[in-house]
Amino acid sequence: MVYTHELTFVGPLLVKRYTSWARGEPRREWSVLQRVHGHVEDLTPRPVAADLDADPPTVTMTVLPGEPLDENPTPAQIDALAAAMATLWAVPHHNIPSVDVWRDDLDFARRLTTARRPARGVAAAAYDAAASWWHGPDPALLHTEPTMTVLGHRDPNLANYLWDGQKVRIVDFEDAAISDPATELALLVEHLSARQLDADGFCSRFDVDVIRLRAARRLWATFWLWLLLPSGPSHWRNPPGTADAQAERLLRLFDDT
Repeated sequence: MVYTHELTFVGPLLVKRYTSWARGEPRREWSVLQRVHGHVEDLTPRPVAADLDADPPTVTMTVLPGEPLDENPTPAQIDALAAAMATLWAVPHHNIPSVDVWRDDLDFARRLTTARRPARGVAAAAYDAAASWWHGPDPALLHTEPTMTVLGHRDPNLANYLWDGQKVRIVDFEDAAISDPATELALLVEHLSARQLDADGFCSRFDVDVIRLRAARRLWATFWLWLLLPSGPSHWRNPPGTADAQAERLLRLFDDT
């Protein structure tokens, strides 16, 4: 597993040391924590200090209470997760230092169809369907800037959402970016950690463009298939059959009209 940071706990504080920072992760996280905490005091860690020019760079923040959500969140946890996401999206997101303007995510889907085609089976069928997807309307739609943008977390592993028995708080903003609700929901429900989540039911809680949501889910499911194929970076970390299960999921998303 590739680790992007190391954590050191010092009493009520946490020091995050970045093991990679070529994409500006420390500055992005520091800027986003400052912006979010300036508007909502109890959703993310409080930023305390940063040494962004050090080698390695560090960001110091408060330790949040709670335990990471697991792969089977309870109804109360799901309610709190939805509330936390909606609260984050309500934070003013313009002119945050180190957080760029909106960009499309199409390169993530290209990783599958520019890789070698699987030789056979359901993975080969999903690869072919993904190649055909590029000739349909979804890529053009996802290339068009959405009418509504939000501050996106962009790292939706359920382990990044901490439950204290009453509410959910959010950690890890290395990849935060200007996003949109459909993309943020797609990132979450198509993440491997959320396989037990009722994706349609969770997404229905939000007022979201369902056409864009469907397109974004297909994009991120395509990305996950690339990750899980034998040549992909996540293949060895998952049980046998995970890639085929992802291929079947992707084919179902392509069939959903």
